[in-house]
Amino acid sequence: MTASVDKFTCQTLTDVRPLTPGLFTLRTTRDPGFRFRAGQFARLGVAKPDGSTVWRAYSMVSSPYDEFLEFFSIVVPGGEFTSELHRLEVGDTLLVDRQAFGYLTLDRFADGRDLWLLSTGTGVAPFLSILQDFEVWEKFERIILVYSVRESRELAYQDLITGLAERDYLAEHAHKLQFIATITREVRPGTLSGRITSLIKDGELERVAGVPLTPEHSRVMLCGNPQMIDDTRKILKQRGLNLSLSRRPGQVAVETYW
Repeated sequence: MTASVDKFTCQTLTDVRPLTPGLFTLRTTRDPGFRFRAGQFARLGVAKPDGSTVWRAYSMVSSPYDEFLEFFSIVVPGGEFTSELHRLEVGDTLLVDRQAFGYLTLDRFADGRDLWLLSTGTGVAPFLSILQDFEVWEKFERIILVYSVRESRELAYQDLITGLAERDYLAEHAHKLQFIATITREVRPGTLSGRITSLIKDGELERVAGVPLTPEHSRVMLCGNPQMIDDTRKILKQRGLNLSLSRRPGQVAVETYW
């Protein structure tokens, strides 16, 4: 992918934080003209040693009202983009497309009572942005954030999630949020064990949440591993929850990066 200089801005890395050998967060300055809706993504560019630039799509973790941009990344061994991104340090430059993209936003749903945010790995990023935006707290009565990882050390942003209740603008609404962590490769007290698809199939996810998944009340957002998204969509479709399209409102929203 290429981009002309009028389509991107040069932003400065202000924080780079490794979480595990394969996961890290990064924060950059934000161009005053960059606008996005919670849940959208930006195209980021890094310069390679040969002078070329490689681009990839990353969802914002930060809220639309923050003065910075924050992203959550996995390190892909030998990956063309993440290998370059991972070597960047505070003070280095990251290219950010001037336009935000994506449809994993609340306007995908015209109604609904319960919002399910189902994520794996770094797919939790857009949901963290959504949870920092007041709109979601006004629109839904219950919000269930499900975060699936392989190992407990990969559960990122725990301070942000638990700290939502302490934010003044959420004080009257924070009781709506239920956080459910599930780990697939180890057992840890206080978390579920197993994949999201299995937990839906056997009813365990609904039992723990105390909320049924129904076409009438449930609205579901999916982000993360493509296989999880495909498999979960099929399971939900069997239960009458269909993909929400502009021409046909439904109960399920996913993101397609390009």
